[in-house]
Amino acid sequence: MSNAHILVVDDNPTNLKLVSDLLECYDYEISKAMDAEQAQESIRRKMPDLILMDIGLPGMDGLTLTRKLKADDATKQIRIVAMTAFAMKGDERKTLDAGCDGYIAKPIDTRKLPDQVARCLRNETPL
Repeated sequence: MSNAHILVVDDNPTNLKLVSDLLECYDYEISKAMDAEQAQESIRRKMPDLILMDIGLPGMDGLTLTRKLKADDATKQIRIVAMTAFAMKGDERKTLDAGCDGYIAKPIDTRKLPDQVARCLRNETPL
């Protein structure tokens, strides 16, 4: 599903650039946000097909933003995949319970990410 619009939300500039640049090579339209407020503003401007959501955001964290988006009729259909370095036992369950549609552990595997994103856009499990 090239040309799909993906919002990448990550407070780490290096991770944000890596994921964005990689997916742009696969003809995805990319929007970027470094916190929940920027993400919400980006969503108001243009509804994404998928959000790659860092969980450890400053201020409102990624799980709180996910719950907020999934509770709103205007945004509940957006697929959201959690991306986190906090790969502790039970973390995947927490992300799914918050409404995320999938979970990708950091560091991101750049060889697998394009396929994970494509699978998620087809409503398949990204992992």
